[in-house]
Amino acid sequence: MYFDSLRAVLDMDGHGVYVWAAYLVGIAVIAMAVILPMRRRKALLLQLSAEHKRAQFDNRDRGGS
Repeated sequence: MYFDSLRAVLDMDGHGVYVWAAYLVGIAVIAMAVILPMRRRKALLLQLSAEHKRAQFDNRDRGGS
């Protein structure tokens, strides 16, 4: 193994701060790329469902089926 201890892995000869920060930023970007569209989809489906219910209610009030 290249590193002798966990401390050496975290330190990476003084570059650990930059390496691990880059990993964290990358993971955050990927997570946002997955989570945000799922949240937008859920919000859109809720909005469409509410509009559909409203249209059915309006149609029923106007004497439609």
